Amino acid sequence: MLYYLLEYINEAFAPPGFEVFKFITFRAAAAAITALLMNWLVGAKLIRLLKRLQIGESAKVEAPKNHLAKAGTPTMGGLIIISSITIPMLLWGELHNTYVWLILVTTVSLAGVGFLDDYLKVVKKYPKGLIGGYKIVGQVLVGAMVGSVLYFSPEFAEVNSLTTVPFFKNLNFDYLWLYIPAVIFVITATSNAVNLSDGLDGLAVGTIVIAFLAIAVISYVSGRVDLSDYLNILYLPGSGELAIFSAAIVGAGLGFLWYNAYPAQVFMGDTGSLALGGALGATMILIKKELLLPILGGIFFAETVSVIIQRLYFKYTRMKHGQGRRVFKMAPIHHHFELEGWAEPKIVVRFYIIAVILAILSLATFKVR
Repeated sequence: MLYYLLEYINEAFAPPGFEVFKFITFRAAAAAITALLMNWLVGAKLIRLLKRLQIGESAKVEAPKNHLAKAGTPTMGGLIIISSITIPMLLWGELHNTYVWLILVTTVSLAGVGFLDDYLKVVKKYPKGLIGGYKIVGQVLVGAMVGSVLYFSPEFAEVNSLTTVPFFKNLNFDYLWLYIPAVIFVITATSNAVNLSDGLDGLAVGTIVIAFLAIAVISYVSGRVDLSDYLNILYLPGSGELAIFSAAIVGAGLGFLWYNAYPAQVFMGDTGSLALGGALGATMILIKKELLLPILGGIFFAETVSVIIQRLYFKYTRMKHGQGRRVFKMAPIHHHFELEGWAEPKIVVRFYIIAVILAILSLATFKVR
């Protein structure tokens, strides 16, 4: 909205310097700063409100015992993140752009699913919150909406079911009629993967920030005909606006990390983790780079795989030996390192380092082909 006002002023009066507001790079920076400031302005007030309403995290019996001390820490802080993403995007984004509305609807919808889960857990005191099946239904519906728009809309007819294959030059994979199920799978998987990773102070939001820094670059390049041609990737007109969304997540994530870093003053809850995970998957789908997710989202991928391995191995050994055995001391894998004696901040920082390396590797795949 602010973008259109500034554009009108530029066209009507042509004041010096106002042309800068046309550039995606400037608007992305403005969105990041706006999101960061919103977090700092709203964050402390919302934390006080959550404390006053006694909306706190319940003790997690499935986590290491030292996590019992975190019981009562305000949760549902994802509300801060989502508002700090949505408002800057509405202010600085081009609102006639289909990509903008697809990613906003995806993020807000999954935030709604997460909010319902948090509400049932911390307000209604349902131990498990929203039944897992209902949560999956919400994620599937969001994925089906995104996949259907991309597959059936004439705007995306030339690239509707295509995606770029990493490490191969001029090679695109066509999902054909499997495209919508693939989109549903990616959005559901990434949404749950980030949710699984949200177990240590600052872990999930910090790694999301690192991933979206890379996504901002990829989105910008994909929306430029010259740069996409130079890198031999799909040119996606209008996808550059996703760089503004990515920048807003970076700003919102850094602002939230101010309060969520160890020892956390607030947790994002499922309100934030499901939304950010879904936004990660949806953005990569929109820029046709979802096959890069195991690399760019390697931390989330490893966390999810550790849970799958733990459960499958436990069931297998229980069936074969009568007693279940474990590969890890506890899953997701960040809890395994805790039980190995690593301090929580050390685990988080080391995961950040790995996430940075994976982000650089993801960007390098556009030349190493």
